[in-house]
Amino acid sequence: MTPEIFKYLLTGLFVFATFYLSWIGMKKTKDMKGYAIGNKDMNPYLIGITMAASIASTATFVINPGFVYVHGLSAYVHYGIAASAGVLVAFLLLTKGFRNIGDAAGSLTIPDWIYHRYGNRGLSLFFAGINLLSVTFVVLILVGCSILMSTLFGIDQKVALTITLLFVFSYVLMGGTYAHAYTNTFQGIMMLGIALFLFFHGIKYFDGGFLNALESVGPNYAKVFNPESPLYYDFFSVFAAGFIVTFALMMQPHILTKVLYIKSDSDVNKFIGTTVVVGLCFALILFVGFFAKLKGLDIARQDAVVVQYIATEFGASTWGLYFLTFVSISLLAAGMSTLDGILVSLSAMVVYDIYRPLAKGNMDPRKGLWLSRIVLICVGLFSYALAYNPPQLVGLFAQKGVYGLAAASLVPILFGVLYKKDLPLWVVTTAAMIGLFGHLIMNLFLGVANPAVSSSYAILMSLGFTVTTLLILGKAPSKAVV
Repeated sequence: MTPEIFKYLLTGLFVFATFYLSWIGMKKTKDMKGYAIGNKDMNPYLIGITMAASIASTATFVINPGFVYVHGLSAYVHYGIAASAGVLVAFLLLTKGFRNIGDAAGSLTIPDWIYHRYGNRGLSLFFAGINLLSVTFVVLILVGCSILMSTLFGIDQKVALTITLLFVFSYVLMGGTYAHAYTNTFQGIMMLGIALFLFFHGIKYFDGGFLNALESVGPNYAKVFNPESPLYYDFFSVFAAGFIVTFALMMQPHILTKVLYIKSDSDVNKFIGTTVVVGLCFALILFVGFFAKLKGLDIARQDAVVVQYIATEFGASTWGLYFLTFVSISLLAAGMSTLDGILVSLSAMVVYDIYRPLAKGNMDPRKGLWLSRIVLICVGLFSYALAYNPPQLVGLFAQKGVYGLAAASLVPILFGVLYKKDLPLWVVTTAAMIGLFGHLIMNLFLGVANPAVSSSYAILMSLGFTVTTLLILGKAPSKAVV
């Protein structure tokens, strides 16, 4: 079998397996609840793999190694260490409390959870609206997948973009959450194998010692705080921003709502353990940025570092061509594993949290399912239009939108889970506004180039405002919240 035949055969098997799992999911999806969060019959280990795959995505597997390639150790510490700590702490603090409140209220989405926690439809509508900022991340994933596909099949990137869009949206249309969870488990296992293989295969570049190898590139390349980097240059930009923003990013709709898939508290620890272990393995893919730099590759486009590395590393031999195909498809799976989750959550929110309240009536479950699929198509067309001519650094473009959403969400969700007293609505609303607009103003107009830094400053201002206001009002939060 020639490498070319193998490439199309493996691609066909991947497509068949994805659609088969989506068909199984479609049989279980009978109404809006099944589409949004399932029927609480999924294994906690499966949910954990699904969660880890959703967190990793194209950003971890395709985009972020490019930051490591350019900025060195400082970027790795930001994404690999500080961010991983943020994920762990967020899950340990929030999972049980968020699930218990959501279960008691029957919540299907983040805005619906906020409505039941604070009892205000206006705040819920506000969050449903700003969650549309997730579209920026959809654009990032579509661009990343189109780069991979165009390289793998030798086709124009815009053609690859169209194929990616049609494929992902078609299988998500079929099964909603079940299609997302089943395909993510399948895709996550592929991603796990590739991350481990690429790490252990490339570790040869550190033969002279890890720091010595990095110093051979340049003294600042091996520094935790890189004075030459406009993004990762001090403690706050490397550690604090990485931890704070990633902690807040766990409150994105396609991530935190997976907690609502869990059936009982006894499954929570299994879910968290699986998510953390698999996620740490996924983070090993960041080392590809180091490997590409140490290999001496001169890559002009930061977003293409992973693609060019695997092409030069494995494209010279026959067996390498076979493996290159498997790696490329696994990287495509990494993007699709997050993309499908975002699409499910966005379409469910538009119908359940915007259309249903404005319609002022009980919505037929089957009609809601039908409408969510219509919204999914609209989201796809809008994302396609943005991805057709993307910005030069699509990673930073996505971070501007998604980090704003994270900054706005932190106080309402964190205090909603940990603060047991009633919170004044105006305090929660103002804190959300400070988080969102503080980030956007600093990043777009005040010269804070790193979206993680601007978002972190905004989050700290939002937290400071909330705690100070509650102290003044005589409703001091518990030590756990502080």
